[in-house]
Amino acid sequence: MQLENSFSVGAPPDRVFAYLLDVNKIVGCVPGAELSEVVDPTTFKGKVKIKVGPITVAYNGTAKIVDRNDAQRSATLEAEGRETTGPGSARAKAVMSVEPEGSGSTVKIVTDYNVAGRVAQFGRGVMEDVSRRIVNDMAACIKANVEAAEPASGVGPGAPAAAAAAASPAQPVTAKPVNALSLFFKVMWSGIRRTFGAKTT
Repeated sequence: MQLENSFSVGAPPDRVFAYLLDVNKIVGCVPGAELSEVVDPTTFKGKVKIKVGPITVAYNGTAKIVDRNDAQRSATLEAEGRETTGPGSARAKAVMSVEPEGSGSTVKIVTDYNVAGRVAQFGRGVMEDVSRRIVNDMAACIKANVEAAEPASGVGPGAPAAAAAAASPAQPVTAKPVNALSLFFKVMWSGIRRTFGAKTT
């Protein structure tokens, strides 16, 4: 399955691209993710926990930056993991790029993923909604943190204390775990309405 997502960030492309590749910062923006080990600058290990309906699944896995082009501000990330308490597995490949947009940037992420095991029983529709929610939450978190780190104009050594305080970095935003139970019922209800020809609101 493939999912495409893009979002705007009010910060220069180089700053945004650097943030995307800083695993210590980006892991806090992935719902349910924990960083276990940084093997080297391009390889890291961690755990991701996802709740789908009544099932909570945790994956231990490894992610690696397999391609990086600083001039084009693009990178490809590949990850794979296995369930900690079952035979399920997950694989993903994400192609990320950052382009200038006015005084800010546009981030584009194209993700190909495959999930096997207990989670797969909920079907493609639910999995797509869960994945979209994860990417959207991650995008909102990245946007909030990068923009919060942007220096405010007019703030310098002689600036008023209030202005300097307002310009100081806020506590980093982190993503909340995704619960797919409501998504499951939403997808099921949409299917029922299409089947019986009801109007969508």
